[in-house]
Amino acid sequence: MTPRLTKRILTISLIVCLLGYAIWFSRNQADHLTAMSKLAEQRTAASEPAEPKQTIEEPTSKVYSKRIVEYHMNVKLEDSPIGKTLQGSQSVTWTNPGKNIVNELYFHLYPNAFASKQSTFIQESGGKLRGDVMKEGSYGSMEITDMQTEEGMSLMKRMQYVQPDDNNPNDRTLMKVRLSQPVKPGQSITLNMKFNVKMPGVFARMGVAGNFVMAGQWFPKLAVYEPAGMRGRTTEGWNIHQYHGNSEFYSDFGTYNVRIQVPEAYKVAASGFPTKSAAQQDGYKTYQYYAEDVHDFAWAASPDFIYAEQPFSAPNVPGVRIKLYLDPAHKDLQERYFHAAKVALARYSEWYGEYPYSTLSIVVPPKEGNGAGGMEYPTLITAFGAMDDNPGYDLERTVVHEIGHQYFYGMLASNEFEEAWLDEGFTSYAEDRVMETEYGIVANLPIESSYMTDPAPLSLFAWKYKDSNQYAENVYTRGKLVLIALEKQVGAKTMAKIMKTYTKKWAFRHPTTSDFQRVVEQVTKKDWTDFFNQYVYKGFMTDYAVESITAKKVDNNGTSAYESKVILRKKGGDYPQVPVVFMFKDGTSVKRTWDGASTTIQYTLTHKTPLDWVMIDPQDTMVLENKRINNYMKAQIDEAVKTRINFSTAKLIESILNALGW
Repeated sequence: MTPRLTKRILTISLIVCLLGYAIWFSRNQADHLTAMSKLAEQRTAASEPAEPKQTIEEPTSKVYSKRIVEYHMNVKLEDSPIGKTLQGSQSVTWTNPGKNIVNELYFHLYPNAFASKQSTFIQESGGKLRGDVMKEGSYGSMEITDMQTEEGMSLMKRMQYVQPDDNNPNDRTLMKVRLSQPVKPGQSITLNMKFNVKMPGVFARMGVAGNFVMAGQWFPKLAVYEPAGMRGRTTEGWNIHQYHGNSEFYSDFGTYNVRIQVPEAYKVAASGFPTKSAAQQDGYKTYQYYAEDVHDFAWAASPDFIYAEQPFSAPNVPGVRIKLYLDPAHKDLQERYFHAAKVALARYSEWYGEYPYSTLSIVVPPKEGNGAGGMEYPTLITAFGAMDDNPGYDLERTVVHEIGHQYFYGMLASNEFEEAWLDEGFTSYAEDRVMETEYGIVANLPIESSYMTDPAPLSLFAWKYKDSNQYAENVYTRGKLVLIALEKQVGAKTMAKIMKTYTKKWAFRHPTTSDFQRVVEQVTKKDWTDFFNQYVYKGFMTDYAVESITAKKVDNNGTSAYESKVILRKKGGDYPQVPVVFMFKDGTSVKRTWDGASTTIQYTLTHKTPLDWVMIDPQDTMVLENKRINNYMKAQIDEAVKTRINFSTAKLIESILNALGW
């Protein structure tokens, strides 16, 4: 999700020349860019504030993605009678990656999710997200004020809001533009646009809280055109969805060159890296950022940020500048933020491949800006709002989790509309590994599996879940548990190979669940169709139960003994090795392993003393087992205990009947 006008032709021409070095039509402009950057530094040195100087960087020659899109943008943060607004312009170039002629483009206009109570986002979410509530009357919106071709032809009358998911005529988060000229395969089109954004009170990842501004999903963003074969498509076409209460985002990789104007007291954090020192003029400060091989661009601004920067390198992190933008309430916690970022980068790069970017920014919002917290953007993350001066390990966990998204959201860029678990479930799995390895915090998996009260397929579109609780339960927690269950079966070493193979093979390529399954099968040389069908494409959990115990006294070669028959039943998905323990009255235990394939199995055991109890999975190794209450059965219940149980049951029934009668 991306962060939250003027002299257009001259400005864009200059930017293209300066930064064209890293793009398709590079013509040796690197020296020009360096000279212009030095000139800008000389001109602004006298007016540079006390804010620590950021390192000025240049584009690299390494290209990771296909760079389907290219944005050159200008945005100005202004105060107006209706609140804080963004005045923006952009020149966006799109290259047709398919084999067919394209006659229209689609743009996501995410701020319109907050335009009224009738938008699809508000209707589905009820104006609530992750515990935050949209303030009454605090609306936001986006208006396209101009759209032209490079030749100067207006496309304003060719724009149309569309609602492919729910036909809600009041939803304006997706726009179609009919082009004046078709775009042939491999050819490009450039549109010049102007737009205004009214910022809502901070909620659902973007907005304003006092002086704090989070610009996420703040510009008209092109949808993804998928060629045949991409993500399993049989025919090429646009992947288009509205902004839903549960959904996040999906975009093409490209380059971003962005000029951000803010009041002179503000400091700016943004995706990518600065290519010039900030320049001041007429009460405003202008920042210039550049990002490449990313699919979004976000920025945050506040006059209150306490800025700190530390370099970091590791075997698979050639060199990264970690930039911290702290709310003053957490000014004494900066080393904890830096340490969490460093261990996360080191571990993730070791496990999943090299971190390819030169920067990573961490924004800590103020307490009242918590709605913008706990979110990921390319090379920029937000922690939760600075509510507590002693936040416990939630501080580290949030940073570790959001940095994990730099891989599964940032580099792999799976479709979060349609397969959110590939981002959230995988990131939650990776987060747990870092928290255990670096901080000794081990997830309580039996408790987490018991939370799975409403399992559903992981492959559902985000808005197809019943509500935000079912979405989070499955996409985050059950998704993670499915990966751990896979690891339990293949072993930690093989699972590490699976994850690294998947992330390195599919980086910058928008993988799907089936792509991940193929990697699992390639690495293990085994068919995993049943596992994926049950636990991914369907909402299965593991549920093995002790159904009955019967016993009788028998003669065993002239010796008195007891024959016990135990029936176990499979009520959920398959598990290949189900451990079972039988405990006898004399303390003797017998262990068995059931292959878990059949619906039921009967065990007959003969022993000198009666069977005392039976327990399935006593060590809690089956992480997808969510109904452990039926894993245990005692052969006999003491009469006094039985009486208490019967009495309690009777009282419970009596209470229910009384309540119904009332």
